[in-house]
Amino acid sequence: MVYLDALRRFFHLEAFRPGQCAPIQHVVDGGDAVVVMPTGSGKSLCYQLAATLLPGTTLVVSPLIALMKDQVDGLERRGIAATYINSSLEPEEMDRRLACFAHGRYKLVYIAPERLRSRAFMSLLPSVRIPLLAIDEAHCISQWGHDFRPDYLLLHQLAEQIGPHVRIMALTATATPAVREDIVQQLELGTKGRQPPLIQVQGFARPNLFLSAVHCATHIEKYERIRRLAQRGAPGIVYCATRKQAQTVYDRLRTDPALRGIVEPLLYTAALRDAERAEAQRRFLDARNPVVVATNAFGMGIDRGDIRFVAHWDIPGSPEAYYQEVGRAGRDGAPARCELLYNYADVRTQRFFLEGANPDLADAQTLLGTLRMLASEAPYACSDDELAELAGIKNVMVVRTLLGIFERAGFLERGTGGSGRDSVFVPPGAPGDGALQELFRQRSRKRAFDENRLQQMIRFAETYRCRQAFLLDYFGETGRAAACGGCDNCAPLGVARPLTEERWVTVQKVLSGVGRLKGAYSLDELIGILLGERPEGEHPATWGLCRGGNREELSGVLHALQAVRCFTVRSENAEGRAPVPWGALHPVLTPYGFRIARREIADFTFVWPGENPEQQPRPGRTRAARGTGRKTGGRSRPYAPRKGTPKGGNRG
Repeated sequence: MVYLDALRRFFHLEAFRPGQCAPIQHVVDGGDAVVVMPTGSGKSLCYQLAATLLPGTTLVVSPLIALMKDQVDGLERRGIAATYINSSLEPEEMDRRLACFAHGRYKLVYIAPERLRSRAFMSLLPSVRIPLLAIDEAHCISQWGHDFRPDYLLLHQLAEQIGPHVRIMALTATATPAVREDIVQQLELGTKGRQPPLIQVQGFARPNLFLSAVHCATHIEKYERIRRLAQRGAPGIVYCATRKQAQTVYDRLRTDPALRGIVEPLLYTAALRDAERAEAQRRFLDARNPVVVATNAFGMGIDRGDIRFVAHWDIPGSPEAYYQEVGRAGRDGAPARCELLYNYADVRTQRFFLEGANPDLADAQTLLGTLRMLASEAPYACSDDELAELAGIKNVMVVRTLLGIFERAGFLERGTGGSGRDSVFVPPGAPGDGALQELFRQRSRKRAFDENRLQQMIRFAETYRCRQAFLLDYFGETGRAAACGGCDNCAPLGVARPLTEERWVTVQKVLSGVGRLKGAYSLDELIGILLGERPEGEHPATWGLCRGGNREELSGVLHALQAVRCFTVRSENAEGRAPVPWGALHPVLTPYGFRIARREIADFTFVWPGENPEQQPRPGRTRAARGTGRKTGGRSRPYAPRKGTPKGGNRG
């Protein structure tokens, strides 16, 4: 087999990992592919091996400048001619590499998406034989992705510039079904004479990662959890939402006498100079037991397999961001622990970021009016912070987002002033309020989408069900057990105990609902019926049996009962093609479940969802921490997010 021969020859490997071979073969045969595989599963090999089998130069678009050099060095060690072209090069070296690229001297050339704005680079493309365009971190092309990059929108123009013969392989570790669909649409795959692409979704499950959410009422409790993880003396990452919080946690680790000589604390944020970030990255890779405290600026392209823990001081803004960050642990396949230190009050910081990334029409009108006034006759130079103050906008992230939106829409042009500050120029005849309103009507869907992702992340933190299964459902992957045994909500850490009378009644009500409905309704519908959320007349025998209960807890009970075979599930999806989330499956009572419902097994023991030795009480929106919430009608309601910069400081 030619693919296996190339794998052995160039990469000295004897077999492909799951999911690698099919996209390679499909692309070499002339097709396009969208490859969704988890971090550390070998996505890069898919396009690297394909490049060795195709004539000409494969072009790789990647936002990870730090990763480019590592990959190029690795390819050159294997005897594969490769290079990268990005802003880190001196002008003379840039010219030399462009000349070699034009003469076809490389098998792979890595570029950053910003290179697509370079006329000098784009003008070379028609003269170079490019059989394959590989797009790494392809979720960046989708407005529904968690890390959208505007320059990625130029990729379909790049493909057109190369020519209709070019194959396209888009790769990412974090793409929901909606993001996958948007990637296909943005790259115009399956249109203009192109065949529909191969969609390869492989292995979101990470069974070696123990996932947990620990409710922490105070920062003292959070730090104690971090200290406990660090004292094990193994490499780890602590993610913080803001630079200020990262600095605070780093200072505590660095001065903690209990950790002296055990770990080497490091700091990595976007506030550091380039040289400082490079040094922190080098030390993280070289040190024996480093613990890096970082914002989300750290991690992409970091290839260290023995990371034994990842802790989140703050809740991430989406399951995609969470999955990508915990995916940096345990890449060697050995067990690793991932702890989310959860307090609902921390959600306020993510809402601040969400508002900054999704400005409203009123702020857009205010900022555009301010720019027109300041630059009515000549370019006006000022920083983003100064511009925010002049426009009366408290969240500077809103200003930065709006400037990018205005520039892409042609409302203004931006340059760099002599002092290094942004120079803004609004050309005469800029679009009026009508065009602005239309633009923000289109963006309203993205704000709703981002809000839903944050809500899903909150649900993940508060769920009673299997956390691995929760993520697999979110990413649209099926065919896994209801309980993973590798999270705080599942065995073996949970303790099976005899049921209290109250819990026996809950189990009987749930199984009674499963038995009486006889598979006619899905699990999500069953929960709605038991809680009394659906119309009463449709199913009077089971409606409201658990009225006043908690949806997440009922979901957890159903997961646990399925795990002990009290019921089986079947799908109503006749074609069997699209992934079916757990909640869309239909439960059918088993004979064993019937006996449990009748309490005929006296010694029945059960792992009640959410109970384990390390985590009590369950994380939730309680008043455990000062300012977390206030009681309203027997439920806890979080305080509304406050305006202005969150206490933690800048992001990144």
